[in-house]
Amino acid sequence: MKGIKMHNRKILLVGMIGLINVATMMSAMAWGLLKAEIKDSNLPRVLFIGDSILGGYGPVVAKLLEGKANFDIYGHPYTQANNELRNELKEVLAQNNYAVIHFNMGLHSFQNGRVLISDSDFEPLMRKFVDFLRENAPNAKLVWASTTPVTIKDNVEKLDPESNAIVARHNAMAAKIMNDYKIPIDDLNQLMISRTNLMCGDTLHWKAEGYKVMGEAVAKIIGEQLK
Repeated sequence: MKGIKMHNRKILLVGMIGLINVATMMSAMAWGLLKAEIKDSNLPRVLFIGDSILGGYGPVVAKLLEGKANFDIYGHPYTQANNELRNELKEVLAQNNYAVIHFNMGLHSFQNGRVLISDSDFEPLMRKFVDFLRENAPNAKLVWASTTPVTIKDNVEKLDPESNAIVARHNAMAAKIMNDYKIPIDDLNQLMISRTNLMCGDTLHWKAEGYKVMGEAVAKIIGEQLK
């Protein structure tokens, strides 16, 4: 995959890593667009949009579906309220005709239990973001992924009560919007909430085994959308 520089931000340059050394990749990951190395231009193109969790499962999915689609990965540090997110994505979406767009939008809505997007603002901002994707990628099938669990630092068996309360509320509001638009839901939160033993202990990120579980689930739903 080739890194693309956007707005003078450092972009990670990586090859297809499969399941190798995901934790190292996550610690080094910078934000921006990783474009697929195209071996077959006739294959459909898929875009991942998401936070640092995407940096773990995205390459797993690309490996599992190798030969079935070309995968671009756009990782970002923004909330739905940030105009730079839409400005950058507009450039990305103008460059390619995506068959599927898989997106998660959650971990940057709060910080250390502190809400960065209020509940009253979250739903209209998420709806506006979905409208933006539909307008700028009218041919793409959209798939939304729920935000994954947050644990207490250095205690992967205990969920963070404040942060997870925010995650639960925002996931519920986002799920309602997706149901309104009939957008498929990839419920990574439900998938992983009983598997926090696969987390790294930094409150948010996962070991390679965790990203493998997520990647297999994401590959399944994307594969269904590509049929």
